[in-house]
Amino acid sequence: MDVTTGFFYLFSVVLLYAAFRVVTAPNPVHAVLHLMLAFSQAAGIWLLLKAEFLAIVLVMVYLGAVMVLFLFVVMMLDIRIDQLRKSFWKNFPLAAVIFAIVAFEMGVVLIGGFSAIDAPKAIPAVVDAAGNVVPYSNVKALGTMLYTEYLFPVQVAAVILLVAMIAAIALTLRQRKDSKAIDASLQVRVRASDRLQLVKVEASKPAAPVVQPAAEVEEKKV
Repeated sequence: MDVTTGFFYLFSVVLLYAAFRVVTAPNPVHAVLHLMLAFSQAAGIWLLLKAEFLAIVLVMVYLGAVMVLFLFVVMMLDIRIDQLRKSFWKNFPLAAVIFAIVAFEMGVVLIGGFSAIDAPKAIPAVVDAAGNVVPYSNVKALGTMLYTEYLFPVQVAAVILLVAMIAAIALTLRQRKDSKAIDASLQVRVRASDRLQLVKVEASKPAAPVVQPAAEVEEKKV
């Protein structure tokens, strides 16, 4: 077994463990952290497949932005973990059946679908219309394909992400009874007369005479 195969099995084992903990972790924050671990292992597998651009995008976009934002949203939401634990074992048989079906389909595709296909080979250079040799760039080819042939799916994905972001903000900005907040505009418009007011109060009865102790009186006479 060479080094590439060893890293592939290592990334795969950690990826399967992280994916399993995403759906079985009782704490939602722990589930999000395991999801970030799963994305990092998937990026490692893409590096082994010589898809460096996709691996970097996965790390920068999902780990650097989406998952961090999702983690903050989960931490701000008022999620009752005790109710989630009760519903987990209730829906576990259905989830196990769906997992078995998906695993069987993926196994059939991976074993029988790609057996007759050769491994892709990198293209070192291409020749343009003028006959000049131009270095091949998979990033340029991917960008050209995304914004020409797949422009509509890219726009649909952008709209879906925008709706998801607005929904997350709407869920986290609800009013809570136990939260304490101060309006900044009221603090700016405050005046000293609004905070302190002196009131003269008439005495209802005369003050009692002050009786000094006998020891103090003798000291004054001396």
